[in-house]
Amino acid sequence: MNIDPFQLFNDWYAEELKQSKVRIPSACCISSIGLDGYPNARFVSLKEVKNNTFIITGPSKSRKGLEIEQSSKVSLTFWWETTEKQIRIQGDAIKISDTEAIRYFDQRGKDSKIISIISEQGAPIKNIDVLKQKYIETEIIYKNKDIAKPENWSGYAIQPIRIECMEFEKSRFHKRTLFQLEGKDWITSTLQP
Repeated sequence: MNIDPFQLFNDWYAEELKQSKVRIPSACCISSIGLDGYPNARFVSLKEVKNNTFIITGPSKSRKGLEIEQSSKVSLTFWWETTEKQIRIQGDAIKISDTEAIRYFDQRGKDSKIISIISEQGAPIKNIDVLKQKYIETEIIYKNKDIAKPENWSGYAIQPIRIECMEFEKSRFHKRTLFQLEGKDWITSTLQP
């Protein structure tokens, strides 16, 4: 069986995007090794699949960014309810270039850009109203101006070593295909449901 796992991902993703009614169909769960050694997981938005990597973005000084800096070993999990498919990816996260980060930042909506420059994602806060006021003030400042990417905002290209694709079946005999990178080749195997 000679299947390209990236083409399969793209085909499945396109099918989900076409059929799905969810607000953020690009959502996926990224898991990292926590600073305290415990696994940590949160949802992010897939930006694109590029050069056989999966691109995500966000603040590099967030817990996620600090964890990836400590250990590049991560996993991504996609669950597509409409088409009943799941994809699990394990690999290494490599920081993208500043030029690429600027391009992804420029694609964000103005409200997301403002949050990126005023919020220290994941840091404790005593009074959310202070941050809301800061948002309003920043919104006024940038009413007719572009917002530049903050220095601590970047992204990661996840280079997979394993990709598991699962199609759910009513019979419970789910179709599970594992692609494992060996050298430069993807070795394919079928897993039991």
